[in-house]
Amino acid sequence: MAMKIRLARGGSKKRPFYRIVAADSRMPRDGRYIERLGTYNPLLPKDSDERVKMNVERIQYWISEGAQVTDRVSRFLEAAGILDKKTRNNPQKALPGQKAKDRAEEKLAKDSAEAAPVEEPAAEEAAPAEEPTADEAAPAGEAAPAEEAAPAEEAAPAEEPAAEEAKG
Repeated sequence: MAMKIRLARGGSKKRPFYRIVAADSRMPRDGRYIERLGTYNPLLPKDSDERVKMNVERIQYWISEGAQVTDRVSRFLEAAGILDKKTRNNPQKALPGQKAKDRAEEKLAKDSAEAAPVEEPAAEEAAPAEEPTADEAAPAGEAAPAEEAAPAEEAAPAEEPAAEEAKG
């Protein structure tokens, strides 16, 4: 007989409660089992002593008889110090999905598009500052940046309400 130490679900809908059982692996999850070895109540806080209760002596007996422990129960036993910790590595689990990657690319493209126009006015402001160094260009250079700045200021507020209307 292939024995497993696993969880058997009990409780009502949306209120799970599990028994830790030793059962034949061919039996249904919540079906017939050989021996009840403990309980697990996921609704209790993680630091609660009542969350996981195990009969350690019987679990060790079944393991010595060749019973295989499921992943969730092995985690309980590792936390209790009965089993050695397994090294688990699933690097694919930590990677974002395709949709998240697409959203990140769109956001990056949008941010770079918004950053580019912001840099251009800064470059325009720096250029007129260099022109007044010449004595002849000083009066003409001062008038030109004022004229350029005024249309830019008028255009910016006009764009903001349009963007707000699109959001709403």
